Amino acid sequence: MHILPKTKQSGLTLVETMFAVAIVAMLAGFASSSVSAAVQAAHSSSGLSSLIAALTRARSSAANLAVDVVLCPSRDGASCSAGDHWESGWIAFAATHSGSDRTSDEPILLRQQALAPKVHLVTSAGRTRIRFQPSGGNAGSNATFTLCDGRGSTKATAYAMANNGNLHSTTPDAAYVADACAGI
Repeated sequence: MHILPKTKQSGLTLVETMFAVAIVAMLAGFASSSVSAAVQAAHSSSGLSSLIAALTRARSSAANLAVDVVLCPSRDGASCSAGDHWESGWIAFAATHSGSDRTSDEPILLRQQALAPKVHLVTSAGRTRIRFQPSGGNAGSNATFTLCDGRGSTKATAYAMANNGNLHSTTPDAAYVADACAGI
């Protein structure tokens, strides 16, 4: 009878392999969650940048054209939408008539497309239109914009616009956060 010499076996056991796969799966889950949060933060930041650019452009257009300019939410890019939600997009137009809803002869100065999915933007109650006067001031009371994204209400932010048109960060109001984060 011939005896084979014992050789050392190399490799992983089934238990070791399952343990390694579990660790990799957990790390992938954490990485995926972090990447998703980073993407949502970037989308929210992009929405805020678009809002700031639109407010700045509307304000300067009012001064340069010597006419009131109205900024309002718009779903179709041609008329103002009812309500305080801006995530579907917005328009600014030269308000040559006294109302705050655009008529067909009032030129559109800018169109903003819809914000990224899971990014919502609402204004404070009663402020669905922002009207800049040729002086650069904002006709009406202060307006607060609340921004919420897929990360949820704990990451919601708010920005108040004073009558002079300046925007600054402020503490989000719970009711506006609930409205902005609804449906995300």
